[in-house]
Amino acid sequence: MKKMLFALLALPLAQSAVAQPAGDAAAGKAYWDRVAPRATDCKNCHGVAGEGGFGPDLAGRGLNAAQIIRAARQPWGIMPAFVDSQVSDKDAADLAAYFASLPKPAVPGPWRTQVPAGAPPGQVTMITMGCGQCHGAILQGPRTNMGLYNMNFDYFSNLVYNHTTAMPQYRAEIGNNNTNLDMGNFSRTRLTANQLRQIFFWARDEMGVRPPIAAAIGKGDQGPGGVTYPVTITNNGMQGRGVIAEGVKVSLNIPAGATVVAATGPGYQGVNQNVATWNIPRSAPKDQANLSITLSQPVTQAANLRGTITWTKPAPKTGRNEDVVNIAPAPL
Repeated sequence: MKKMLFALLALPLAQSAVAQPAGDAAAGKAYWDRVAPRATDCKNCHGVAGEGGFGPDLAGRGLNAAQIIRAARQPWGIMPAFVDSQVSDKDAADLAAYFASLPKPAVPGPWRTQVPAGAPPGQVTMITMGCGQCHGAILQGPRTNMGLYNMNFDYFSNLVYNHTTAMPQYRAEIGNNNTNLDMGNFSRTRLTANQLRQIFFWARDEMGVRPPIAAAIGKGDQGPGGVTYPVTITNNGMQGRGVIAEGVKVSLNIPAGATVVAATGPGYQGVNQNVATWNIPRSAPKDQANLSITLSQPVTQAANLRGTITWTKPAPKTGRNEDVVNIAPAPL
């Protein structure tokens, strides 16, 4: 009788154990290494191979799935809290298996983004609160969102503290159908409103918001005089809310072996040291500039068109303007 009672009591435990998702180290590595549009940014704080950095090291520590879920959903430090759709029970089991397959580092790795020498207080707070580990030393992504929407502090803080619900609403409002959420919800007690204000006003007033300028090079069209590549420059800001970019400079690196036969579009300046440039005085939200460049020969994988976009305003109050948008190569 005692044996039967023990077996009955043990049965739910056995069933519970069986119900737990089995960890798959390969799936855990795939989750850890995911890239856009389903990127996960855990490694920006915890190291490329879980060796640590801004966040603690995870590799080889013997963490189980329950510990990973607890740390993700109810973090102890300044890490934002993630929800089930971002880190599921199965994800946690896979990550536990992946971390177990890695050697424990002798010492944790360095921060991905260090505080620059002489950084102003707002930038120091931004990096030491963890924002800079994903968004870089000049907070590129959030400053672009600020320029796209010209948001006030309350709107910005809602995106930080209630990210998993506020970001989808923001994206719906601006017409962005990206459903990936690679950040969790920051705690108001660990990243205080005063600290966040310091970050926001440094980004808006000292650095200046980033206008959401984008460019696309189209596929080349072979003609009698050469191969013509269309180039579209767009200010993706919301009409009536987004910022105006002034002094927009478009630069295209001409691949080796090719020469420029012709170019069109506003503000074309010609070619200097194998770089073709256009100066566009002003780009307001939803403005689009249509450029083109005709080359003597088609581009290749190894020798393709690439470029950058810079602007003179908005710009930092002091120091060098480091903002730049990279233009992806032409499709082959």
